[in-house]
Amino acid sequence: MARVLYFDCFSGAAGDMILAALLDAGLPLEALKGALGSLGVDHELVVERVMRAGIAATHVSVRDKGQGHTHSHAHAHSHDHDHAHGHSQTHAHSHHHEHRTLAEIAGLIDRSGLSAAGKTRAKALFRRIGEAEAAIHNMPIEQVHLHEVAALDSIIDIVGAVFALEWFAADEIVSSPVNVGGGTVQIAHGTFPVPAPATLRLLTGVPVYSSGLQAELVTPTGALIVSDYASSFGPLPSMVTHHIGYGAGTKDFPGVPNVLRVVIGKRAHEAAGTSIVQVECEIDDMNPQLFGPLIDRLLAAGALDVFYTPVQMKKNRPGILITVLAPPDARETVFGILFTETTTIGVRYQTMTREVLDREVVTVETPLGEIRFKVASRRGRVLNAAPEFDDCSRLAAEKGLPLKEVHALALAAWMKR
Repeated sequence: MARVLYFDCFSGAAGDMILAALLDAGLPLEALKGALGSLGVDHELVVERVMRAGIAATHVSVRDKGQGHTHSHAHAHSHDHDHAHGHSQTHAHSHHHEHRTLAEIAGLIDRSGLSAAGKTRAKALFRRIGEAEAAIHNMPIEQVHLHEVAALDSIIDIVGAVFALEWFAADEIVSSPVNVGGGTVQIAHGTFPVPAPATLRLLTGVPVYSSGLQAELVTPTGALIVSDYASSFGPLPSMVTHHIGYGAGTKDFPGVPNVLRVVIGKRAHEAAGTSIVQVECEIDDMNPQLFGPLIDRLLAAGALDVFYTPVQMKKNRPGILITVLAPPDARETVFGILFTETTTIGVRYQTMTREVLDREVVTVETPLGEIRFKVASRRGRVLNAAPEFDDCSRLAAEKGLPLKEVHALALAAWMKR
C-alpha cells in the first residue's frame, strides 16, 4: 500500500502552518534544525504548543538572532496588513535587508542541508513566485523584488517544507480544496480582494472556495507549497491513518480552528497495478555536464525514476538513451523539461502498469544514532530493508568512520531491533 500525505486546508494554508503541521505529525525537530542550520543565516526556530478554538496544535516562528526580533510570516507585497495566520506586517524594524534576489536565495539554498533534488525543487519554488510577480506587474523576472517572500521566515518555511516532505517520503500527496477566506487586503498597490493577486496566480488549477470568513487565509508560501506538491485535490482519500499533525496560525478565530491539518497513512485499498508513463529520447549532441542537473530537475518535478543507457545511434555515433518514469499527470511537465533542458527534438512515451511493494520509513536506534530504514513488504511480510544512505553518510562524517562500517552497523541494528 502506498504512503499518502493529505493536506486538509479547511482553514487555508501558510508556509509556517505547513511546517508546523509536519513537525506535529512526527518530523524530528533536530533533523529540521540540522537542514536549516546550514543555510548560513543567523536564526532560531521557535516551536511551541498552542490552542486554536479548542484544538491543540504546533506553532512555528522564526527569531532573527542578529536583530533580536521574532518574525511573523509576511506576505509578498506589503507591510500594511495583517494576515489571518498572524502574518503581521507591523514589525518594529526595517526589512530592506531582506529583499533578496532570486540569485541570493539560490545561494542560500545551495548551502542548506537539502538533498540535490531538494535544492533543485526549492529553487524552482522561488522561481515560481518570481514568475507570478513578474506576470502580475508586467516586468522581466530579473527586475522583480520579492520583498517578504524573500525574508528570512519565508525562506525557512519553504526550505523547511521541502526537507520535511522529502523526509516523510510520501508516494502520493493529496490536498483538499483550499479555503481562501474573504474580504479585502491592503497591499503596496492598494486595496485588493482576497486572495491577493500573487496568491491567486499560484493557485491556478487548484480548486478553491471561501467559507465566508472575512480574513486572508492563504499566503503566497502556502499557495506555492500546496499547489506544487499536491498531485490531486479532493476529499480525504481512503487510507489507514498513521500520523496526524496540526499546524497553527497566529490568530485564534472563535469557533473556527485556525489550523492546517496533515494526515499521513497508507492507501486502504489499492489496485493490483498502478499506471505510470515512460518517456524516452536519445541524444548524441549534448554537453555531458548537463546530464547531471537534468536528473535533478526531472526528479524535483515529480519523476519517479530517471536513468541513462549508452546506445549506438545512426551514423555510428555513441549516444545516451534518457528514460523517465513518471505519474501520468506529470507527463507534460516531463516533456517540457526534456525539450528545454536537452537538445532533443522529439520524445516518445507509453503508458505502463507497475506493481510495487508496500513501503514505509522506520527509524532504528543504532550505537551511532538514529538511522532511517526504507522497509518494503508484501501482504504483511517484510521483504527488504535498507538504511537511508544520507543518514549513514552523515553519521560516518560525524563519527569519522568508513561509510561501509556505518552501513554494516545499521544493518546489524535492524536485525537486532
